[in-house]
Amino acid sequence: MCVGRFLQAFQNHHVRRSQILQRLWHRSPSQVSWRTSASCPYRAVIFDMGGVLLPSPFRLAADWEVRNRVPPGTIKEALISGGEDRPWMRYMRGEMRPTEFLHEFGQQCSGIANSSVPVESFLSELTSNEMTRQLPVMMEAIKCIRAEGLKTAVLSNNFYLPSGESFLPLDKKQFDVIIESCREGVCKPDPRIYRICLERLGVQARESIFLDDIGQNLKAAGQLGIKTLKVEDPNSAIQELETHLGFPLQSFVPYTSSVRPTMEIPREPLRNYLARILGTQAKESLVLRQFSHGQSNPTYYIRFGEHQLVLRKKPPGKLLPSAHAVEREYRVLKALGQAGVPVPKVLAFCDDPSIIGTPFYIMDHIAGRIFKDPSLPGLEASQRMEIYTAMNRVLCKIHSVDIKVAGLEDYGKHGNYIQRQVQTWSKQYRATETHTIPAMERLIEWLLSHTPASEHLSVVHGDFRLDNLIFHPEKLEVVSVLDWELSTLGNPLSDVAYNCMVYYLPSHFDIIKGLKDCDLHQLAIPPIEAYIQMYCNHMGIPPIENWNFYMAFSFFRIAAILQGVYKRSLTGQASSATAAGTEKQVEFMADLAWDFATKEGFRVFKELPTSTPPARPFSTWADPRQLPRRHYSRMAPIPKSHLIVSLDGLPKRVQELHHKLKQFLDAHVYPAEQLLRNHQASPERWTPHPLLEELKEKAKSEGLWNLFLPLESDPDVKYGAGLTNLEYAHLCELMGTSVYAPEVFNCSAPDTGNMEVLVLYGTEAQKERWLRPLLDGKIRSCFAMTEPQVASSDATNIEASIVEEQDSYVLNGRKWWISGSLDPRCQLCIFMGKTDPTAPRHKQQSMLLVAMDTPGITVTRPLTVYGLDDAPAGHGEITFENVRVSKENLLLGAGRGFEIAQGRLGPGRIHHCMRLIGFAERALALMKERVSSRVAFGRPLVEQGTIRAGIAESRIEIEQARLLVLKAAHVMDTVGNKEAALEIAMIKVVAPRMALQVIDRAIQAFGAAGLSNDQPLAQSFAWARALRLADGPDEVHRAAIAKMELKR
Repeated sequence: MCVGRFLQAFQNHHVRRSQILQRLWHRSPSQVSWRTSASCPYRAVIFDMGGVLLPSPFRLAADWEVRNRVPPGTIKEALISGGEDRPWMRYMRGEMRPTEFLHEFGQQCSGIANSSVPVESFLSELTSNEMTRQLPVMMEAIKCIRAEGLKTAVLSNNFYLPSGESFLPLDKKQFDVIIESCREGVCKPDPRIYRICLERLGVQARESIFLDDIGQNLKAAGQLGIKTLKVEDPNSAIQELETHLGFPLQSFVPYTSSVRPTMEIPREPLRNYLARILGTQAKESLVLRQFSHGQSNPTYYIRFGEHQLVLRKKPPGKLLPSAHAVEREYRVLKALGQAGVPVPKVLAFCDDPSIIGTPFYIMDHIAGRIFKDPSLPGLEASQRMEIYTAMNRVLCKIHSVDIKVAGLEDYGKHGNYIQRQVQTWSKQYRATETHTIPAMERLIEWLLSHTPASEHLSVVHGDFRLDNLIFHPEKLEVVSVLDWELSTLGNPLSDVAYNCMVYYLPSHFDIIKGLKDCDLHQLAIPPIEAYIQMYCNHMGIPPIENWNFYMAFSFFRIAAILQGVYKRSLTGQASSATAAGTEKQVEFMADLAWDFATKEGFRVFKELPTSTPPARPFSTWADPRQLPRRHYSRMAPIPKSHLIVSLDGLPKRVQELHHKLKQFLDAHVYPAEQLLRNHQASPERWTPHPLLEELKEKAKSEGLWNLFLPLESDPDVKYGAGLTNLEYAHLCELMGTSVYAPEVFNCSAPDTGNMEVLVLYGTEAQKERWLRPLLDGKIRSCFAMTEPQVASSDATNIEASIVEEQDSYVLNGRKWWISGSLDPRCQLCIFMGKTDPTAPRHKQQSMLLVAMDTPGITVTRPLTVYGLDDAPAGHGEITFENVRVSKENLLLGAGRGFEIAQGRLGPGRIHHCMRLIGFAERALALMKERVSSRVAFGRPLVEQGTIRAGIAESRIEIEQARLLVLKAAHVMDTVGNKEAALEIAMIKVVAPRMALQVIDRAIQAFGAAGLSNDQPLAQSFAWARALRLADGPDEVHRAAIAKMELKR
């Protein structure tokens, strides 16, 4: 009894996959396309309504005429005679209101009958309940047609009811296209209405079949090349349609289709086997259908006499070691059923190859409900919470089974489950690998280096998810858990993580719907934190600290499974019709897994004692053996690093962002540069050009927004794009090719650093007031630290004061080089001053959030860089005179300003270096273009030796600097900003120096034009030179480098 139902549910998903995968790959029956591309030559079936899907109106007319003593044939003659302008045709084209039609149609019928005809009565019966009941044989046929992947349509001469609605008593979900004459203004047999139908179906005439009960309608369709079938008796028509389509149109079972040719099994041996195990006669009728979604172990629906069963077998052909072990599924289902876990009842296991060629088992088909969409649409809020609670409890029930009592002690190995799983799936992945996936390469190494130190042992399902559960038809309780192919003994937390994958997938994901972008509070679905806590409470265990590891493992495993599905699809072994589309999903899952691995690395790093920094992942020192070795008891060894130096090595998502970014720059930013440069030299320059705001909105709409925020600062990806520093480096370099680009993508300083400060150190109220508008690009900000009277490269020198007075702080001081402060959109200033001059040197400073319209703030003048004032943002000199600010605006706490400043200068420091690489690349490109088109002293400049030498030197210097930038970003990602201090200091010296040299060569190649506003070179040179001071002078960085080097 279980299985049948089980299958129903199964039908949903369960028969499909490599288990885990199956559901991931669910497609609605209308999306399955193997049948249309295989033996069936048709892609669509078009149905008339009356006389085909509904009872015939002509038969009703004949009966009605007898009952109302109207001459026989009166109604039919009125319907078909009188030309195109007869009342019936005009009514069908929507040209007459019902009252007008009844009047004229009544007159026509009365004239034919030579007596009064009560046509209102006929029309009433025509639209009565009896006539609106869709013929069951047709309803079942439509389901079978759609299950095979063909499209369906209704093409009806139809009319409007007095209510204004059309007469369409059909389930619209059964059809891909509905064509009604009253809505189109054209009727059958006009060829135009057939063409409309074909166009909306997206098929050719020869690829469609049309069923109608009227000869002239069929004739018109046939003349267009449509295959036609006249319906006189519905049952006979369905039998004829079966011969054309090549598959049965009866015995429909949801989510199944006729058995695919490559998955056929011998029916007579199966019939005899079923008769033996069920104790029935072999002559019982046998219906065999295949579930459409199976990706791994083919699963079949069986109706044998009165029995509804499910058969699950190994696929044909050469298989991977230990894969598709249906005998294990049978064993665990039997044991768990006896232990009280809700599972399908298994009836028999057969390993005799003479029956159907491969081992298989039989189980009951279980009826019930399966919820495929985790957002549970159509249910009440309280029901959603009940469903998630029931799912959580049944998982706990599985994990609480006493394996000894259940006889499952030898069902799997004991200990090191995660390590063995990683090794197993790595081998499976290698065996089916079709191309190199960088994220998978990193994961295979990282997972083995970070496996949990200890693990609890229990039965694990391996594919536990909402759509693998069958719920009671009426109650919100689980009656069966499906898909046990991946079950074994192991770490139960792997099941919990797998169960929670939907929380991290978007609702529009094409494999399985997720919850990432859903409002869980509104839906009354427990957030992931609550769901995990629910499990921990039920199991009596502490919170799961290394949750990100388990999520990385879960997505890695799915990526490996999907790779197997894809490889089998190439050889024709995959049991699912949609398996061939899995290639891109492998990379998506691998990238997602690596994101979690990165988050776990950040978590481990943050928990390390500050007195024992982690070992560097790699080094460029001459003799690494001379470096001190460090050991840590709290974390696994750090894996070998993967420094991604080319776009090809980036995750697919980042590659796509890079491509979109480049397209945007080419199409919108570069063409606007001259206009924006001219604006910056005009009297209106202190007002932002409206084009910039237009470009920002466009960039936001294309998802090219807030890319800068590093994953370390935003591990839950609440504010940014979830990129690592290394990933962003490649995008930031591209943005650096235009001085205007960073602002367009909301990735420009000082806003980026200020936003990161708010993310890391701001309170929720501070974030709501300032962070959100900054993230939305509605306001801009500045950072006030540098002072004219002291050497501000040493932040401890600052003299601006912050004095506490009751519930406020009073600010006094003079600041300069405050970038962005002259912008009319600048509404926030982060002010650094001293709250306690007597405290230790690095505890004297504090930072406050100050609204720019606070009384006492005066921008005294704009400062220029080589004569450029950088309007409209500018670099202001500002005085703060008795500026009163609420204590609520204090960041992190009094005396922690220096700590914030150091944190702010982590990723923000390297962003400038990333952009400088872009500066240099753009300058070199312009130089090459210029020298290729100019001639001097009788030959092109490009042939001059000094020019060629300059080009070569520029390429060498750019590549060297880029590698150091990428290394610095990588070290920041893997061991943190503090450990990356050396690399950051080195690139702060190297990048500006390199950019200045490359830009200077380009200016020289351009001649005087290079100094003008007609090219971006002069502007780029000015800012490259400024950056040798803006983030600290070279001398400070060189001193720091030497100090660190001498300590080695």
